[in-house]
Amino acid sequence: MSRLYLVPTPIGNLGDVTLRAIEVLRQVDLILAEDTRKSGYLLRHLEIQKPLNSHHKFNEHRTLETVIQKLKEGTTVALISDAGTPGISDPGFLLVRGCIEAGIGVEALPGPTAFVPALVSSGIPCDRFVFEGFLPQKKGRLTRLTELALEKRTIVLYESPHRLIKTLEQLALHLGKERRASVSRELSKLHEETIRGTLAELAGHFTHQPLKGEIVLVVEGAGKRS
Repeated sequence: MSRLYLVPTPIGNLGDVTLRAIEVLRQVDLILAEDTRKSGYLLRHLEIQKPLNSHHKFNEHRTLETVIQKLKEGTTVALISDAGTPGISDPGFLLVRGCIEAGIGVEALPGPTAFVPALVSSGIPCDRFVFEGFLPQKKGRLTRLTELALEKRTIVLYESPHRLIKTLEQLALHLGKERRASVSRELSKLHEETIRGTLAELAGHFTHQPLKGEIVLVVEGAGKRS
């Protein structure tokens, strides 16, 4: 039977790919990739040769029905993102929902995702947390920051290097400059680092530090200090 597989890929270190992920990628008929160039590098490293089609946020609405039709015809498909688990701040939701509505099986493999290692190494309570992904860049940003100021669970955010300082400063303004937080970047890579401190301290630190790589920001919840 046709099936959609959601296959996590390494967030940095290629050694983090699972044996099951390799097995599935070798068995499927078609691989959908967020960026075929980046995924092509991974597949060459794994010595896997399969048809590779683009599936990203700019074309997923347009190509959805085509993929669903292929699955209905018996094609087995794996969806991968540039790094981590598909659907977590990456394309995947629309295709998964379409498959469910069409009665097509969906199987999600466990594997790498950036926010888990950042969260558990933050030193901030991780028994209850809320994953917010990327904050809105413009419309709705202030509303979201106001809501997060009252959030009692630990908050997990993704951010890009060029927006980190602005986000830290806005979080300090709305959540309180003494709120504890951690910034993790280059997870699983050679220059991996996690910097911990208050929101004000982190904003000051990164004002003088050049940044590269995707970032995970973990912030303690309101009124909680463990």
